[in-house]
Amino acid sequence: MTRYHDTEWGVPVHNDRRLFEFLILEGAQAGLSWETVLKKRPAYRKAFDNFEAKKIARYTSGKAKLLLANPGIIRNRLKIKAAMQNTRAFLAVQKEFGSFNRYIWQFTGGRPRINAWRSLKQLPARTAESDAMSRDLKQRGFTFVGSTICYAFMQAVGMVNDHLVGCFRYRKV
Repeated sequence: MTRYHDTEWGVPVHNDRRLFEFLILEGAQAGLSWETVLKKRPAYRKAFDNFEAKKIARYTSGKAKLLLANPGIIRNRLKIKAAMQNTRAFLAVQKEFGSFNRYIWQFTGGRPRINAWRSLKQLPARTAESDAMSRDLKQRGFTFVGSTICYAFMQAVGMVNDHLVGCFRYRKV
């Protein structure tokens, strides 16, 4: 967790594949700890063809059964089904907007929102922006994209800087 915090969390991501990876992983995390998902991330990358959306879009029910039997990932039928459904919605967004990056960053005006929290107690679980993102993603056919999941996604991919002001990473990201 320390390495993830110190090198990755909150760094702005503009690569569609990485954004897609985080969206799938945040959905898988629902109800679990992020630490659990991070430990399984290498297995997710392998099981989900390194998050190449065009490959995942061709997954069949047979592939879903293999994923459900894979002990390296979270074997939840609804989450696996959501990952497959979200892939199709992701590709549709890419087609409509030219990139998922262009679409998703519109929720923060194209740049990171810089917060100035002094205590972990101040961090919100959701915001007006994550509410809007969640609503729009759902209208586009995404699932496992509630506002809290969207806000965690926004934090992870640097759409918001939620490092505490006393954290050495606050000014770096």
